[in-house]
Amino acid sequence: MEEYISIGRRKESTARVRMQPGSGKVSVNGKDLLAYFKRETLIMDIEQPLAVTENMESFDFKIRVNGGGLSGQAGAVRLGIARALLAYSEDFRQILRQGGFLTRDPRKTERKKYGLAKARKRFQFSKR
Repeated sequence: MEEYISIGRRKESTARVRMQPGSGKVSVNGKDLLAYFKRETLIMDIEQPLAVTENMESFDFKIRVNGGGLSGQAGAVRLGIARALLAYSEDFRQILRQGGFLTRDPRKTERKKYGLAKARKRFQFSKR
């Protein structure tokens, strides 16, 4: 049986995606997609590459994701799915590129600076 493997990253999250022909079942870290991500908006975001290429019921996914929060993990999974679809067929490149699914989001968390509460937030100023 054919299997397509890809990696997606966003913020501090990394997702390893294994895609194989099937019935549309998606498991993330051994759980169902809805049970893991909980929010409907994150699930819609993850399924966008499948919806655009009209492959919602064509593939099964086993996804291992770690690092970061749920939003970063959802972005990493979305990129991993898009790359796996591209490995399956080069015909999807133009559709995925137009939707922006193949571009890795380069934004990272800014580091905390000394003398500040967070990266940019300052401590409360007291004149007296």
